[in-house]
Amino acid sequence: MKRILACIISDCTGCRICELICALEKGDGCNPAKARIKIIKAEESGTDVPGICQHCEDPPCQDVCPVEAIIRDPDTGAVILREDVCIGCRACTLVCPYGAITMDVDRGVMMKCDLCQGNPQCVEFCPKGALIYDRPDVIDARNREYRHREIIKNFSKTLETERS
Repeated sequence: MKRILACIISDCTGCRICELICALEKGDGCNPAKARIKIIKAEESGTDVPGICQHCEDPPCQDVCPVEAIIRDPDTGAVILREDVCIGCRACTLVCPYGAITMDVDRGVMMKCDLCQGNPQCVEFCPKGALIYDRPDVIDARNREYRHREIIKNFSKTLETERS
């Protein structure tokens, strides 16, 4: 069964280690601008969310690429961008609903997550385990468990308030 990369948002601290590891893994040094994953800070809510490619079932980025630089890896199921074929036209960036494709301005080509050939290093090095690479049913179960804990915690707070 296909595995997906997901984030348990409540566990993300915004440490940006995933960005640094990604940049290192892709051979670009410790430059977060070269990472294929980006931490997005929602200042109003105090939430940090990794912006990650969802490797869509029917990827719009693949459909618009004029040189067929974006393909699906048959082994991992990842939607990968062949940087050696890319012409840097940015059409893929315009249609990506997740904002997960960016330009490497130094090389003039687009870049996106390729799941590190099925072993995403951002997951390996995430200190809080907020990033997960697993089957969708496992991720859904983990999210349900988190939501149930939150409901119980909020219910307990309500009971305590009513007793006071």
